Amino acid sequence: MEAAVGAAGPFELLVNNAAVAMLQPFLEVTRAALERSLDVNLQAVLHVSQIVARQMIAQGVPGAIVNVSSQASQRALRDHAVYCSTKSALDMLSKVMAMELGPHKIRVNTVNPTVVMTDMGRINWSDPQKSAAMINRIPLGKFAEVDDVVNSILFLLSDKSAMTTGSSLMVDGGFLVS
Repeated sequence: MEAAVGAAGPFELLVNNAAVAMLQPFLEVTRAALERSLDVNLQAVLHVSQIVARQMIAQGVPGAIVNVSSQASQRALRDHAVYCSTKSALDMLSKVMAMELGPHKIRVNTVNPTVVMTDMGRINWSDPQKSAAMINRIPLGKFAEVDDVVNSILFLLSDKSAMTTGSSLMVDGGFLVS
């Protein structure tokens, strides 16, 4: 992975946006689901970020990293034991990265959306009874669209957020305040 990512540089900006959501009740969580989720939702972010941050530091360039997390990092959801846990770990990893990379002028933040109407969102929230229960908990009354998340990421990558690091930007329609 290091050779592939390293060859793509130099970098000033990075968005880590890969994720899997293998939904299982806590008592039925499989080792395979846990390992796959940890690999994609946490380990990949750590490794790619290390490669890119090392390049930024070596080149002496400031930069910004945005890790796409989830509102599920902040609120327990039924059948989401592994997903909630890996996204919570991602939030804390991002804070540690912000603390350690800040002296190198590299900012690190997370964007934490509610359900986003991607392919994964549609698969996991296609049941109207399940989705209605979630939407009813969102004061704005809807799931996020891809542009809602993209615009938040663009803000955190831009100079308009030059003093923002170690933060989580909730893109949840108010879910966490309800």
